[in-house]
Amino acid sequence: MNNTTDIARDSQWRADLRSAKTAKERTSIPRVVMPQLPADYRVTCNEEVNQGLSAEQAILEATRCLDCPDPQCIQGCPVNINIPAFIKNIERREFLEAASVIKLTSALPAVCGRVCPQEKQCESRCIYNKMKKDPVAIGNLERFAADYQREDALEHPVAPVLPERNGIKVAVVGSGPAGLSFAGDMIKRGYEVTVYEALHEIGGVLKYGIPEFRLPNSVVEAEIDALRALGVNFVKDCVIGKTLSYDDLHALGYDGIFVASGAGLPRFMGIPGENYIGVMSSNEYLTRINLMGAGRPGEDTPVLKGHRVAVVGGGNTAMDSVRTARRQGAEVAMIVYRRSEAEMPARVEEVHHAKEEGVQFMTLCNPVEYLADERGRVRAMMVQRMELGEPDESGRRSPQPIPGAIEEWPVDLVIVSVGVSPNPLIPHAISELEVSRRGTIVVDEATMRSSLPDLYAGGDIVRGGATVILAMGDGRRAAAAMHEKLSSAR
Repeated sequence: MNNTTDIARDSQWRADLRSAKTAKERTSIPRVVMPQLPADYRVTCNEEVNQGLSAEQAILEATRCLDCPDPQCIQGCPVNINIPAFIKNIERREFLEAASVIKLTSALPAVCGRVCPQEKQCESRCIYNKMKKDPVAIGNLERFAADYQREDALEHPVAPVLPERNGIKVAVVGSGPAGLSFAGDMIKRGYEVTVYEALHEIGGVLKYGIPEFRLPNSVVEAEIDALRALGVNFVKDCVIGKTLSYDDLHALGYDGIFVASGAGLPRFMGIPGENYIGVMSSNEYLTRINLMGAGRPGEDTPVLKGHRVAVVGGGNTAMDSVRTARRQGAEVAMIVYRRSEAEMPARVEEVHHAKEEGVQFMTLCNPVEYLADERGRVRAMMVQRMELGEPDESGRRSPQPIPGAIEEWPVDLVIVSVGVSPNPLIPHAISELEVSRRGTIVVDEATMRSSLPDLYAGGDIVRGGATVILAMGDGRRAAAAMHEKLSSAR
């Protein structure tokens, strides 16, 4: 991109636009609603619910952007996408240019446009919020630009411009969003990058944790293929800490290591009956279905199905689990959450979609015991009714049990989604590595560097559970810091 030409063109375009549309005209345009599949159909299949914006819808939504002189939306984005620039490119129908702007700082735009909580990040900073109006649909526009570029590339393939190699090798442990973001930034800087993945598919939580009705595998694969085209090497079925050790990576010539091994260790509540058949973690449930194909024709992976399914928890993973259960044939699928709906950490959109799909929300309820039949399979759950007390450390009002308010509910499958812990393999395999009491790798937050000078880390192995975009931000910071260290040492 010729920056001088681009700036001059933008200045002229903005001047013309100001005379054509006033701010009042722009703010009078209602937010464009993305089309979606009808609920009665989508619970019968795994097709993506949100259908994307048309070109006309995207242009109309982009027109709402006021091109603020101090765009706070950028500050709300963990990877600092130049949001006004890409949106204005959409408005003037330069869709490929819009995608190029996003890809300057984001390795996974089609993913982020679908699953990131924009309402808590970039969109929460939009100036429309101060006007008590709906913010610009930044996430929907990001998805549109990324999808347009991907579809255009199928018809008009363009060979990527490969960066000049500097001869320095770096290794990435884990192929989730943090690892892919780091790999993308480092390959563009000229490094030889190899990503090691323990599972048989590349993508980490993007593949095993998020259902296709929210994030199609084809979208994830396209993002990964773009990194492959730039030269990133991927190695599957390789468990760092077992298959290869920290010392083995040094022997292979890696000068820097980025650990993004995630938080794949599920948590349970420690209540009676959790070992009964039919009580499982959301990690196991979603991995069997999303990654291993359970329930699909021709696939051998088994998964328990229930007629009355309870999912314990109120986050996005809980919503993914309960909506998956509906698609697996559950007649009754319920969310059991100990706080009120207003305090659920799940995205508002996911809660809305779950309700449309017939999910029951049993809030201010907490399981205290599971009961089994003579075969050892769960048949019921004992539920304690709750009420909200004083706020806790997070600022949310603490749930308190209502004395004597315990009920028995019939269920035949329980999916526990109350959080995850960091994968302990790397921390246990490297004795010199500083680890927190929670099992996370301790890093300098500015650089993501660990107690070992050549090892950096990010994502859930550091945060203990985070969003895709926060993990990607960790990957970008680690890449910048490692590059500075390695390039200064030459």
